[in-house]
Amino acid sequence: MNKEQKGAIIGELAEKFANNPYFYITDASGMSVATTNKLRRLCFDRGIEYKVVKNSLIEKALDQLEADYTPFTESVLKGFSGIMFHPESGKDAAKLIKDFLKENEGSIKLKGASIESELFIGHDQLDTLAKLKSKTELIGEVITLLQSPAKTVLGGLQSGGNKLAGILKTLSEKEAA
Repeated sequence: MNKEQKGAIIGELAEKFANNPYFYITDASGMSVATTNKLRRLCFDRGIEYKVVKNSLIEKALDQLEADYTPFTESVLKGFSGIMFHPESGKDAAKLIKDFLKENEGSIKLKGASIESELFIGHDQLDTLAKLKSKTELIGEVITLLQSPAKTVLGGLQSGGNKLAGILKTLSEKEAA
């Protein structure tokens, strides 16, 4: 690979890192070709892009970003590295890894992840990442919480209005009699 090709790959990677707020770096070394193909197929089916790239090229692409990825370059970018990109969710790749490990124990290992420029380093972070809520889920929860007091107040006003109307009707009936 010549300098121009490396430069093109670095530029493409830097653009992907900048445009995808969620990416995972994995270690799938030691997997057979058949297992690797199963992983690639599962990624494709779930809308996750999976690429194997040299660590030096990943490091140079990360250096072009505004966020500080020094912890990645110090501990994550060692050995074999595959990158998973998912543009919509921070937890989908983690779920994919967990599901893949159920059938292919010990085949893939999470080295690190970047979720909205927040770094998660180590395979032990996989459960935490799989439980993350998306922005849409969090916004939905906030809206539900905000609606709850309003519904209570409206319900109280409506039931109070019915009681008041009933009392007024009873009083008017007593006066008429």
